[in-house]
Amino acid sequence: MEKSTFKIAIDAPRSKVWEILWGATSYPEWTAAFSEGSKAVSDWEKGSKILFTDGGDRGMVARIADKIPDEFMSFQHLGEYNQGEEDLTSDKVKAWAGAFENYTLSTVDGKTELRVDMDLEAEYKDFFLKTFPVALEKVKQLSEQS
Repeated sequence: MEKSTFKIAIDAPRSKVWEILWGATSYPEWTAAFSEGSKAVSDWEKGSKILFTDGGDRGMVARIADKIPDEFMSFQHLGEYNQGEEDLTSDKVKAWAGAFENYTLSTVDGKTELRVDMDLEAEYKDFFLKTFPVALEKVKQLSEQS
């Protein structure tokens, strides 16, 4: 796995960007860049399981490894999810299980810098290099609205 970083400056307070990132109605809006119908199912507490699913009820199983409101959210990916079934042990999953996806909000020059650091498998690198900038632009757009 290799590490990739994506960044964007947003003219909104960190609390607003945080709300857009993890809000029940806004999360599906910005993650549609990855897959229409995306949603996250969790209680959003540190240590809790989270399911990231698409419109076909498929996706990823992860754990909220760390959470500092308005500052940092860390997900540790554990496996795949497919219509109610979790796969945490197959050879396919073992190849990338444990990968992290970290979101950091900091104030830089009066704006909120959103930085995403993630571990990427080679087969998904091109997809994320193409889609993450689109998703972050959507976060920016939503955050900067009134």
